[in-house]
Amino acid sequence: MATSFFGRGITGNQLLELARDTISEDLLEAGENKSLQHQAGKLEKAVQDMRLAFGPEQRRAPWRGIAGQSVMQEAVQKLHEALQSLQQLLEPQAPRGKGLENCLKRCCELLDRFTLLTGSSPDDHIHWFETYKRSFSLHLTPLNIAEIFRDKVQQRKIAWIFTSATLAVGSEFDYFSSRMGLSGAETCCWDSPFDYPRQAVLYVPEQMPSPTAPNYTQAVLERALEVIQLSQGRAFILFTSHRALQWAAQQLEGQLDYPLLVQGEMPRSHLLERFRELGNAVLLGTSSFWEGVDVRGEALSCVVIDKLPFASPGDPITEARIDALRARGGNPFMEFQLPEAVLALKQGAGRLIRDDRDRGALVLCDPRLLSKPYGRLFLNSLPAMTRTRKIDVVKRFFALRQKGHAT
Repeated sequence: MATSFFGRGITGNQLLELARDTISEDLLEAGENKSLQHQAGKLEKAVQDMRLAFGPEQRRAPWRGIAGQSVMQEAVQKLHEALQSLQQLLEPQAPRGKGLENCLKRCCELLDRFTLLTGSSPDDHIHWFETYKRSFSLHLTPLNIAEIFRDKVQQRKIAWIFTSATLAVGSEFDYFSSRMGLSGAETCCWDSPFDYPRQAVLYVPEQMPSPTAPNYTQAVLERALEVIQLSQGRAFILFTSHRALQWAAQQLEGQLDYPLLVQGEMPRSHLLERFRELGNAVLLGTSSFWEGVDVRGEALSCVVIDKLPFASPGDPITEARIDALRARGGNPFMEFQLPEAVLALKQGAGRLIRDDRDRGALVLCDPRLLSKPYGRLFLNSLPAMTRTRKIDVVKRFFALRQKGHAT
């Protein structure tokens, strides 16, 4: 989050909103000259053409890999010219109303940002793009924010307090402190107020294939369905890739006794509202459902996680940080990839118990938890749930819960 805060970015949707707001404000101010509306329409088309220039797939990749292509260079030039022309037309028109003044201000800011983000890559930054079904975004992300943030801290002689359930890796704060440029900080871990041994069971299924095996996602679904029958739906199945999610969605369509909700069918807030309303749904999600999601009560009684959430080495931010660590003789896996994955798993597991009355099962399907030496770090970073490899223990857990509600 801090890395994003100190970075720069622009999205196709921001540009489209500027175009549409300009048309709306011009109509509101009863503009007789249609030149503003005409130019805003040109901007809309330029944004759409640039999305086409990225190609049809949805992906994240370094900007340098596509910036030199002639089709992209042409799209960038046309969009830049469309923004410039809109700015020139807005300048004399802005005094007609506050709305048009705001459009001019946004146009100037977006033009400056677009120029920066389609230019040469500055040192110590990761220059990357992401494409979505109908839009795109461009980003400059600092490779390391430690020095930037340390300067911010030192500018103000006040106490800084950082609190979160996902700051520590195991019981240590070294990773967070080094990333934020903090030294000599006082640290402390407090136990959760929740009674995890009573409220939750951690189930690591036996006889799972390697996560690289072709049948791995099929095995995840088989184990997940066993537990979902016990929890009577009321489950999140969280995936580490969109490909696995889409495959699972196809397999489960029409096969469940419970409502099926899939990320991408509607906005996240609407999916969560629907999940709460139904009370027995199964929701399939990826990264956006691993954090910032709060479903309390029986509606969420099971969280299934398919794999340990190691970031893809092909991700532009991950790739750049790995390269930087290697260049200075570091160990990218131990210093970056492993602690990041531990924190991500803590985020995903944290969806389950949100209240002192919640009860549920966390299903971690990845056999590396127990077969790899680093698996112990993941387990030690999770709350002290009852742990088992036996489905019968999970059956008894849910049977006791149902008996408790019956009485």
